[in-house]
Amino acid sequence: MKIIFCILSALVALSTGKPCGQDHDQLLLSLNKELLRAVEDQDTLPNPSVHLALRLSSTHNLKKEGEHLNKLKTKFHNDIESSLNKGQAVLGRLALYVLALKSSCHDLNILTFSVNQKSDSLLTHLKKQMESEKDHIAFSQRPLTNYYQYSLGVLALCMSGVRVNPHVSNKLIHAVENGLIKHGDSLCIDTYAMAGMALQCVKDAGAHVSDPAQLDKALGTIKTKLQTSQRADGHMGNEFSTGLAVQALLAMGSEVQACAASMEAMRADVRKGTYHNAMGMSQTLPALQQRSYLSLKGKECRSEDDTLVLDATSSVVTLQSSRTKVAVQVEVVKSDGSATPYSLETPTGSSLLEALTLLQANQASGFTFEKELSLWGPFLSSVNGEQARQSDRSYWRVSSDGQALQQGIKDYKIEKSQKITIKKTTY
Repeated sequence: MKIIFCILSALVALSTGKPCGQDHDQLLLSLNKELLRAVEDQDTLPNPSVHLALRLSSTHNLKKEGEHLNKLKTKFHNDIESSLNKGQAVLGRLALYVLALKSSCHDLNILTFSVNQKSDSLLTHLKKQMESEKDHIAFSQRPLTNYYQYSLGVLALCMSGVRVNPHVSNKLIHAVENGLIKHGDSLCIDTYAMAGMALQCVKDAGAHVSDPAQLDKALGTIKTKLQTSQRADGHMGNEFSTGLAVQALLAMGSEVQACAASMEAMRADVRKGTYHNAMGMSQTLPALQQRSYLSLKGKECRSEDDTLVLDATSSVVTLQSSRTKVAVQVEVVKSDGSATPYSLETPTGSSLLEALTLLQANQASGFTFEKELSLWGPFLSSVNGEQARQSDRSYWRVSSDGQALQQGIKDYKIEKSQKITIKKTTY
């Protein structure tokens, strides 16, 4: 019923000539500017997903986009090359890097990685990564990384004009049809969305698959999963998976009008400042512009608008000492089930990362943690000396008063007293 209501609302809006979101264009502009500001951050690696969103936009600042592209080709490129030489999995980052380069119409054949003193092109390395993932699925019934990164790999190969090995795409079709795309007991809406765009690209390219009917069935399954995940507030999955879900529906041929519930939910999030994480913004902006990663097809990078200009910003500094403090309980649950409680007071509005850093600074507490960086920001890799690794399918699940956090430790803000639980979890 929700979907029918959205369509009827859109038709009414079109017939009256009045868009549902009167501030739609202004919201797009503000989001575009926020993303452009994000590329100026010198403290983090350049983000290929941000570059993708900027290049898919209808409004550009070509100078800043060019500078960001150069950073990707140096800093980000070198980071992937370093990981490859250490034998680490890089599929998701490499796939996004390839898509980002394609969004700037860059020749993918002239860039190479030197691994073990042997130089090969980006696409050669991407194909090798996909073969390793495929073989791992055949051996252990799951990818080396996860199906989100696997789908990104399929999409990047397909969008680059590389013939996707039928055995590679069939593994993804099988995962969709057998309910293997999940995280614990929860459906992964962002993974279904990425799988939908990947398989739609394979279909559009006319690539050979073992059973074309199975491909169509898988695409139908994905579309149903995405549509039925829609909440009463219009989000599909949650606030941070809705952008990709809308992108996928657009890519698979759905007519998602500007007044659709999910589009309005994202506009409401922009108004509230929900998307202050660059990665979240980068997946939302294309959807709000009714575009998807498949919109890169045929992109020529000519006669582009170059009118996007950043406004001068004034920084407001709030001293932590002037902020009221809230009491926070932190509980760490290790893999053996043992639980250790901690208590601290942290300034209102602190990030969870700041709170954990404060707790660790109190050496008497005995609490320690280590973090690693991702495109979404830092995440916990070690707590109280115990590691969580992708290789053994484990991670630190963080929840507040029993509810799993939808944001990373740097983005989640502590506004009231609460209990934070950090639990070693396998999947």
